Amino acid sequence: MSDDKELRAKFWTAFKEHPLVMMGMANEAGASRPMTAQFQDSRHSWWYFTTKNGEFFKRFTEDHRAVATYCARDHRLFATVAGKLTLETDTALLDRLWNRYVEAWFDGKQDPNLALLRFDADAAEIWLNETSLLTGVKLLLGADPKREFANDVAKVAM
Repeated sequence: MSDDKELRAKFWTAFKEHPLVMMGMANEAGASRPMTAQFQDSRHSWWYFTTKNGEFFKRFTEDHRAVATYCARDHRLFATVAGKLTLETDTALLDRLWNRYVEAWFDGKQDPNLALLRFDADAAEIWLNETSLLTGVKLLLGADPKREFANDVAKVAM
């Protein structure tokens, strides 16, 4: 059993280890794209490098609501994170976040198609999938799965 604080902590641990999400605009179901988050010190905001001539950026508008869908590498944690996307214009931040993986997709930091988007998370729903052998046996013996997993989901403020 987990509480909201514990689920939030497990989310951040998993997300920092595997920061890949499916990012989409909140009003466009089915149009998400895989994106890798870049972090600073804040757990509230993270950034995505993208290309201005790609489908995702073409649908992007300033201060747009977005949803990030997350699955931990080991599939033991899932989340949807809602927030706002804005175009980041801080070149010093772009310099700090730049790395060889990002560089592989662009023609340098001055690439005219390069865009850095800031995602400000405000709410999340987190699901924990840490089924133990004991839980499995309980379910086989007729335990109510809704009761067994009731504390493994949380709606949290980010």
